[in-house]
Amino acid sequence: MRQFEGFLKGVNLGGWISQFSEYSEEHFNTYIQEADIKKISEMGFDHVRVPVDYNVLETEEGLVIESGYQYLFNCLTWCKKYGLHMLIDVHEVYGYSFDPLKDMDREKFFYDEALQARFFRLWENIANRFGHESEAVAFELLNEVVLKEVYEAWNKVAQRAIQHIRAIAPDSYIVYGGVNYNNVTSVALLDAPYDDKIVYNFHCYDPLIFTHQKAYWVAGMPADFEISYPAPLELYRKESEKFPKEMMGAVYNERLISIGPQFFEALFKEAIEVAEKYNVPLYCGEYGVIETAPKEDTKRWLADIHSVFDKYGIGRAIWNYKGKDFGIVDSDYGF
Repeated sequence: MRQFEGFLKGVNLGGWISQFSEYSEEHFNTYIQEADIKKISEMGFDHVRVPVDYNVLETEEGLVIESGYQYLFNCLTWCKKYGLHMLIDVHEVYGYSFDPLKDMDREKFFYDEALQARFFRLWENIANRFGHESEAVAFELLNEVVLKEVYEAWNKVAQRAIQHIRAIAPDSYIVYGGVNYNNVTSVALLDAPYDDKIVYNFHCYDPLIFTHQKAYWVAGMPADFEISYPAPLELYRKESEKFPKEMMGAVYNERLISIGPQFFEALFKEAIEVAEKYNVPLYCGEYGVIETAPKEDTKRWLADIHSVFDKYGIGRAIWNYKGKDFGIVDSDYGF
């Protein structure tokens, strides 16, 4: 399968200019600094995925905030210095957020011309500033589309966004994924690639019952819930019944017979086939295990998913460098 060269082993910088604890210059200037990028390079990564929220780059009225773009420019400078590539991921846009803690209409954006026009302008602004850096910088259209039923509308929005970017940045790689929180099973619902610089994206936190144990943002998740990895598939399915099926659906996949590398093989099978059909690189923009899970179990989970990524040449970026309940910077996971 064709590979996403330069983006095979990365880490997310979540919590910096997206999903931040506070909106302030002090936070933006201190949370990620040059020393962090140097450390990431020394840890053996080849790129960083940089989530950024629209309100760092533009006002609520849609006016450009140049100081917000400076954080991205700084990161790129550091990445070049330490031999890393950079993926700019628009994590949240005006009128749409994946965040389950935010009460909003998650369907409107995909049918609202005004919201989409603003989305396209944001991407034009990003492309104007970074499109000439196609050797170092790639673009990710939107973090996660929550609702499965908007997949056709999302395909149309994505294709139009790509057209806007291509008018400015003809050579930049553009990454985007499917619906149901960018679930790997939704890769099959994506339109054929616009051109040969498109990358299909997915996220993987499966089995969610393991990777998100004790997660306060998962509806109905007990604060003291624990489950090990690996464990019998039947146990994962039984425990998953306590939660919404659309969140835990991966464990019910008919192709799954056991937990281990074969779990990820079966889960990724259809997406790999689609990527091979279109000769499109496949990329897992987020994966990881909550820091409250048992460390040895986490290391086994990482070893299993990495073995499948490596087998098929799937690029990836672990969530997360530090903080956000998934930080690896102080862990001992072998990076």
